[in-house]
Amino acid sequence: MGMFDDMKSESSYSTASGQSFEYVVLQVTLKEKFIGTGSGNLIELESAINNQAKKGYRLHTISTASAHSSGLMGGDRIQATMVFEKIKD
Repeated sequence: MGMFDDMKSESSYSTASGQSFEYVVLQVTLKEKFIGTGSGNLIELESAINNQAKKGYRLHTISTASAHSSGLMGGDRIQATMVFEKIKD
């Protein structure tokens, strides 16, 4: 497992179970681009939202918290916590 594999695994999101819950809570860690500014993985945030929409959920609430990483190739991290609500028929 190389350095880039480590960086990729640090920035992942969980998926809702196959059960029919009223609400699902997910977190996505957005990492700063290695070169330049902005987030290097906004596609993961978009994918998490779209995956829940396909399962019949809508984004109800989103909040963020930021942290600075001082490690090798650190960069800032933003933890996005999202609450999805089941769409009623």
